[in-house]
This record gives sequence, C-alpha cells and structure tokens, in this order.
Amino acid sequence: MAFIAHLSDMHIGAINFKEELLLRAINKVNDLNPNLVIVTGDITNNGYYAEFERAAEFMELFESPLLVVPGNHDARHIGNECFEELIKKYCGTLNVKTPEISAIGLDSSEPDIDYGKIGRSQQASMEAELKNAGENNLYKIIALHHHIIPVPKTGRERNILTDAGDILKSIIDGGADIVLSGHKHVPYVWFVGNTTFVTAGTVSSLKLRGKDVCSFNTIDIKPDTVEVVLNQADGKSKCLAKFENRCKVID
Repeated sequence: MAFIAHLSDMHIGAINFKEELLLRAINKVNDLNPNLVIVTGDITNNGYYAEFERAAEFMELFESPLLVVPGNHDARHIGNECFEELIKKYCGTLNVKTPEISAIGLDSSEPDIDYGKIGRSQQASMEAELKNAGENNLYKIIALHHHIIPVPKTGRERNILTDAGDILKSIIDGGADIVLSGHKHVPYVWFVGNTTFVTAGTVSSLKLRGKDVCSFNTIDIKPDTVEVVLNQADGKSKCLAKFENRCKVID
C-alpha cells in the first residue's frame, strides 16, 4: 500500500539544532524512497523569517511528496504568516493523497503559546475528509503537532490540545487509522480502539530526555500489517509496533 516517513521537531535556529543530523536523516529518507514524507511541526525554533527561509531550503531536499504541519514554535513571532508564505507552497496543511492513502494535516498551533487547539472549523473539515476517505476506501492518516493522548516519560502534562476530547472523539468516530504527532520529543505508540497514535522524537535537536537520541519514524503499511519503526541517528533501528491492518483496501 504505502511506505511513509514521519519526522518532527527539527527546531531549525535553536542553539541545540544539529544541521548534520537533519541532513543525514533527509538523505536516509530519500534512500528509503517513501510514498509520502510527513513532518509534524516545530520545523523552526522561534518562528523567525530567517529560520523559515532555512527550513524551506531543507524541505526542498526531500524527493518524495511532502506534508508539513506547523508546531507551537513555528507560530511564535507571527511565524504563522511566515509559514503561509514560505512553507505552505511546498506542502501545505491540506489533504494529500497517494494511491491508497488520505493524509489529513491539521494546524494545532496558536500564536505565542505552547498549548494546542484544533477548533471547530478544522474539526468539521477533518470529519468531512475522514468521511470522504472512508467512502473511497482509503487508509486514513491524521497529522498534527500536538499529541492528543499524553506520552509516557515526558513529565508533567501541560501542552496537550485544549480540545483534545472533542478531537479524539471525531477521530475515533471517523475511523482514522493512524494519528501522527510530535511535540514531546519522545517516540511512542498508543492504541485506542481501531486507531493507532504514533508520536515521533526530534530528528535534529539535542533537547532530549535521558539517553534518548535523535530519530524519525517510518511506517510500512501493507495490505495485512502495519509496522512502525524507529530510526535513530546512531544508526540503530527498532520496531515500535507491528499490528494488523484493519483497513481492508480494495486493490
């Protein structure tokens, strides 16, 4: 069906941003040749125009179709306007389709605050996209920056979506297959009903917890199984989850 690369939290412009780690990850992703690359926010650290200019240059290096959603760091200092000008023309926050996949990007950022919100308008649009994807028998992916379900070993919970309950219900009722997010810099997988929630670590920031290393995820969606693999900057990889593909796509 599809092979997807999921990267997050680049934090371009931060003191602890490591360009060589991002370039190494991009080169590896290009070697893997995924059907789709999804970047779940915080591509910049402060939302400055110059950071977005650099980010746009990095985004152009990906050789696969690209979907990028903004994070809370991207919305700082009217960074939302910079995102609209420099990033959205490459990838956007809209619905992106590969032959059997519908990937729906959501903007969970709010200007100059760290918590997230989807809002009623985006929620309604997401519900409509999920309904349309279901009617067309597509595998349904939601991508946003903020986590909807708390991530273990990330300290006190402060920055979840303020409307997490409403969005979670719409996602479950709409039959989303996978929800991708970032924000906490810790990779993890949750299962809720028939929906899998996958968070990614940071791909190029040294703002890490304990002995964690920079990483990105790959998701191999086959007709019968789905496998989520953690790809670490030290060259090691491990399976985060492997489970039955509950979406029976007609070939």
